[in-house]
Amino acid sequence: PLKMLRLVTRSVGRLHQLPLLRTAVSSSSSLVVPSRSFSGAADPLLGLSDQQREIYELASNFANENMAPHAEKWDQEEYLPTDVLRQLAGLGFGAIYAKDTYGGSGLSRVEAAVVFEALSTACVSTTAYLSIHNMCAWLIDTFGNDAQRAKYFPLLASAEHFASYCLTEPNSGSDSSSLATKAVRDGDHFVLNGSKAFISGAKESNVYLVMCRTGGPGPKGISCVLVEKGTPGLSFGRKEKKLGWNSQPTHMVNFTDCRVPVSNLIGNEGEGFKIAMKALDGGRVNIASCSVGGAHACLKHARDHLLVRKQFGKPLADNQYLQFKMADMATELTSARLMVRQAAKMIDDQDPNQTVYCSMAKRFATDTGFKVCNDALQMFGGYGYLKDYPIERYLRDVRVHQILEGTNEIMRLIIARTLFKD
Repeated sequence: PLKMLRLVTRSVGRLHQLPLLRTAVSSSSSLVVPSRSFSGAADPLLGLSDQQREIYELASNFANENMAPHAEKWDQEEYLPTDVLRQLAGLGFGAIYAKDTYGGSGLSRVEAAVVFEALSTACVSTTAYLSIHNMCAWLIDTFGNDAQRAKYFPLLASAEHFASYCLTEPNSGSDSSSLATKAVRDGDHFVLNGSKAFISGAKESNVYLVMCRTGGPGPKGISCVLVEKGTPGLSFGRKEKKLGWNSQPTHMVNFTDCRVPVSNLIGNEGEGFKIAMKALDGGRVNIASCSVGGAHACLKHARDHLLVRKQFGKPLADNQYLQFKMADMATELTSARLMVRQAAKMIDDQDPNQTVYCSMAKRFATDTGFKVCNDALQMFGGYGYLKDYPIERYLRDVRVHQILEGTNEIMRLIIARTLFKD
């Protein structure tokens, strides 16, 4: 019999078990089940188990029904759809790969990649923020103590509260181990001073996971501290005006004599850099999945456009050059998808080489994702440049994926170091 999925989430003091996926999909007339975009080449269900297919269909149906119709408005109005994010958490997508002890869904990294890919076919920007929130929830679940998990995790899993990851600084981007934000011990508190840059969800989030310097220079002097919204000394810069990712706010996060209880230390002192890098392995796979999802949507839009747009008396789909171009786009997209899912599996398997393969997947999938979106825009001609069509939004949203979670140049350095290591 078909293996069924039961997503489990918790709210305060009470366990909620969602209906079996098959029942939920078949019994809800409001769910729109689209026809498969591609039955052969570029099929997103390629290689998935029955359970993983159901997870993809659940996420895809939700995206088509509740995200795609509103994504353009969210982008134009720079609006974070917290209500939709909470609905996604209700499906078990608020803490996908965290343990179910305090409300996580306990799914695999592969299944998380499938979810983020499916949701990104509707809105890359909103999904990317959800992926960051998931990374923060996992970080607390993995490195926090029981008291921290009990206090913070259920609220994050349900998306009643949101979380932001604070590593990058104005003068510390790729060289993250040189970060300057300090946390000085003063009795049973740390006193934080410094700033973080490009923080997704800042000002909206309730929890900030801050990498700060509690010791000497270098990575071993870095610790991870949880700072709650409303803590005196925590403030935010102006809202950044960005090319894309407009459905999620981005601000600088500032700490001025910000007193945080020592009990908010995640892990041990000096473990912050290790925690940050562990989180980034998964973060790179997550963001790569968002690129794959956005590119898949653009490939479908391009295919549909070529079938109906006529030039020189025949559909563009009859043009052999465009046929070959579409074939290359589908091939590269499928390669990226399989590479991302393999890297996710290596995290699940705790493979010792996971970091280099996550770097490979992130580099290839985000470069490929942007290229596919760009090629799709070219096929639309001048129409692709208009905001009346969604291609330009996908293009703007996936572009930043080549920069964040470690630039693709840093990904190449990680890969090269492994090749030349004794």
